[in-house]
Amino acid sequence: MTMTMIAKYNARVDEINSLLCVGLDADAASLPEVFRQQPHPQFAFNRHIIEQTHDYAAAYKPNLAFYEAAGEAGWQSLRLTLDYLRAHHPHIVIVGDAKRGDIGSTSEAYARSLFDDLGFDAVTLNPYLGRDALEPFLSRADKGCIILCRTSNPGSGEFQTLRVDNQPLWWLVAQRVCQEWNSRDNCLLVMGATYPDEMRQVRALVGEMTLLIPGIGAQGGGIRQTVTAGRNQAGKGMMINAARSILLADQPGAAARELRDTINVYR
Repeated sequence: MTMTMIAKYNARVDEINSLLCVGLDADAASLPEVFRQQPHPQFAFNRHIIEQTHDYAAAYKPNLAFYEAAGEAGWQSLRLTLDYLRAHHPHIVIVGDAKRGDIGSTSEAYARSLFDDLGFDAVTLNPYLGRDALEPFLSRADKGCIILCRTSNPGSGEFQTLRVDNQPLWWLVAQRVCQEWNSRDNCLLVMGATYPDEMRQVRALVGEMTLLIPGIGAQGGGIRQTVTAGRNQAGKGMMINAARSILLADQPGAAARELRDTINVYR
């Protein structure tokens, strides 16, 4: 029987005592020269980061934008990265940060591309078009559907805090995902570390559901506030993403270990 994405993630969390997700946001235009000289620069950089950080990573999250922007070479580096992770670190969850969401056959094609062709364990999804648009993803019980809820960017409140039926829109998204869309227990929510009060409310609403949490570090999210607001009763339920603070560090492994350990202080 195939292990579900959630079970795979929780097993990895327990194995290495870590809630850390490393964002593989390899921008081809700004890679160090030593990697730009390689046949596949983005893959060479990613492999370096993975080799340094895999002992502390419960998940890796390539943002597809950086690979799409590099054209065919970027797609090759993405595939090489995914193949490398599956071959050398098959127990680590791989999240495709794609923020997809469309209707009918288009959504079905996106699901086939991300889950079947590229082989991601989970993908980020946009709920704006409604459940039927995401059904090709939601129907895959073994895969993770990570729904945007309260994102970490400063302008997120332009729509996400609008009140509908006397509740902010982000709260209604969390409620709908938790109570209706998660019938196969394969949904997660994106909750930005920059809004710990909202994260605390969502945790109370969704119970043990896992949250993908961007916004730590460079975007201003605090670790203590994030972990105390977002942890579930088991001291898990979080996939805490870090990219720049690790990718730009002189010693990525040391940076990943330090962040893992700091997170664990508050679990």
